[in-house]
Amino acid sequence: MSVSDPIADMLTKIRNACIARHEKVDVVPSRLKLEIIKILKNEGYVKNFKKVMVQDKPYIRIFLKYNDSQQPIIHEVDRISKPGRRVYAGYKDMPRIKNGYGTLIVSTSAGVITDKKARERKVGGELICSIW
Repeated sequence: MSVSDPIADMLTKIRNACIARHEKVDVVPSRLKLEIIKILKNEGYVKNFKKVMVQDKPYIRIFLKYNDSQQPIIHEVDRISKPGRRVYAGYKDMPRIKNGYGTLIVSTSAGVITDKKARERKVGGELICSIW
C-alpha cells in the first residue's frame, strides 16, 4: 500500500505511540523525516533516534519521551501543509503555536527549521507541522 503523505503517516505513528505509551516507534526513513526528527530531538520532544535495520530494511527508531508521571511530552501534533493544500507563510505572518509554547516546523530555503529560527533569519516557507 502506498502512502500519499509520508510526513503525516510519520506524525500519526508518533501520536499513536505516545497515546499507547510505547517506548519507541519505527518509521521509514527519508531526508525530510530525518530533519523533522532532529528538530523534535533538539526541542526536547523525543529522547533520541537512531537508524536501524529491521529484516534488511532501513528504519529510523524514535525513542519517545515521557515526564515523571508517565505522561507524554508530546501533547498534540498537527500536519499543516498537505499534498492537496500547500500552506506557505512569510516570517512576519508565521503563526505562533500555543502562544509560543509550541513549535512550528517550517521548510525554508535555509533548510527545515523551527518558526523561531525562521523569524530570526527572516525567511518564510512551507509550514510542515506544529507540535506542543
